[in-house]
Amino acid sequence: MSTAALSLFDLNGQVAVVTGGNRGIGFGMARGLARAGADLALWARDETQSESAAEELRALGGRVETIRCDVSKEEDVIRAADETVERMGKVDIGIANAGFGAAADLFRMNLEEWRRLLATNLDGAFLTMKELARRMKDRGEGGKLIAVSSISALSGTPMQPHYAASKGGLEALVRSMAVRLARYKIQVNAVEPGWIVTDATQQAVDNEGFSDIVMKRTPTRRWGTPEDLEGIAIYFASRASNYHTGDVARVDGGYWIF
Repeated sequence: MSTAALSLFDLNGQVAVVTGGNRGIGFGMARGLARAGADLALWARDETQSESAAEELRALGGRVETIRCDVSKEEDVIRAADETVERMGKVDIGIANAGFGAAADLFRMNLEEWRRLLATNLDGAFLTMKELARRMKDRGEGGKLIAVSSISALSGTPMQPHYAASKGGLEALVRSMAVRLARYKIQVNAVEPGWIVTDATQQAVDNEGFSDIVMKRTPTRRWGTPEDLEGIAIYFASRASNYHTGDVARVDGGYWIF
């Protein structure tokens, strides 16, 4: 590939926030941005894990800062956004990845359980993208926002109604924000991972019966890895996607179409 083509994906001089960037999919996306030259601010609750992740990412040559943040708390998100700008000078890219899944029976799940998951997965993404967008708008040089969704936004997940709702709502939020923020040269997109091997999914991976079902539905005949999210993170964070907004990119090995 020519130098001119590669420059489309060059993130040198860019500052990226990745929530939940200290493990799993978030770490994979953060690593992709670091490989492309971005400096990083990892927002997460587990400070020990964040420092471990930051040490690995710094080996790629860029600056990596860690900021403790519970994205379900508005005051935490505002403080983390302010601290990021104070420490790193600006924010160009934001990846709203923090979230979790949980199995729950529809008839046994109570409202508290429902709200606890949505507080992180949906409220947290809203707060993160809103506060980062505010700072991008005020700076006046545009920016990139990327939300991490899931194929659960599309497919029926009978034992995760709250998780599915959080991801479906997230994709609607992305479309709304994309229209609202386009005038400020801020692109907003979502990434929809399929079955990815992480600490959170390891139990499913180890379940031979379930894993066999996943493999039969996945044309690539393998589980995804966090590394498989690096490329799409770089694309949506780079100037290569300047005319691409309000979209969802599915990275699932063909699971949804088969």
